[in-house]
Amino acid sequence: MNDFTLNAEVRSDLGKGASRRLRRLASLVPAVVYGGDKAPESISMLAKEVAKLLENEAAYSHIIELNVGGTKQNVVIKALQRHPAKGHVMHADFVRVIAGQKLTAVVPVHFVNEAAPVKKGGEISHVTSELEVSCLPKDLPEFIEVDLADAEIGTIIHLSDLKAPKGVEFVALAHGDDKAVANVHAPRVAPEATEEGAAE
Repeated sequence: MNDFTLNAEVRSDLGKGASRRLRRLASLVPAVVYGGDKAPESISMLAKEVAKLLENEAAYSHIIELNVGGTKQNVVIKALQRHPAKGHVMHADFVRVIAGQKLTAVVPVHFVNEAAPVKKGGEISHVTSELEVSCLPKDLPEFIEVDLADAEIGTIIHLSDLKAPKGVEFVALAHGDDKAVANVHAPRVAPEATEEGAAE
C-alpha cells in the first residue's frame, strides 16, 4: 500500500521574496491549500519530501494526507510550478478533499497498445500527457487509459473517444472542448523513397 502523506508547517512570511528565501535557505517548498469551507492556508514543506512523494506517478492523482503542524487534512494536487531548467518543484497548490463533494484533479494519461499502429507504418504523437477530471473523491482514478489498438493512420483520438471511468467527467469536454489526446500519422519522410531518388 502506498503511503501518500506530506508534512507541512504554516507559513506566515508571505510574498515572492519570502518564497525565494524558503527555497534557498531552508530547502522548503512554499504551497497554498484551497477549498472546502476554510480560508486558503499558506504552508511550506521539505523539498526532499515533496520530491520523494512525486517519484510515484500515482501521487499526482491520489488523495494525499497533509499534516500541517499536527492537523491532518485530505488534499489533492491542483498545480505544481517547476523550475524551468532543473525541474524541481518551486510552488504547489493543493485542494481540500471533502467527502461527498466533487473535486477537480489532473490525472496522468497512459497510452496502451502503441505497437499496433506502428506495425501498420504509423507514427504516434501524444498531444497531452495529463487530463483534468471532475469526480467524487472515492471515484478519483490514478490514470486515464488510451487504447491505440484499433487506431489507423490518419486517426485523431479526441476526448469524446475515451471511455471515462464510472463517475468521472472530463472537465474540458464538459466545457465543450473536445480536444485531441493523440494522433496517428504517416511518417514525415519515407526513407525508401529518398533512397530510390538518390539512386536514380
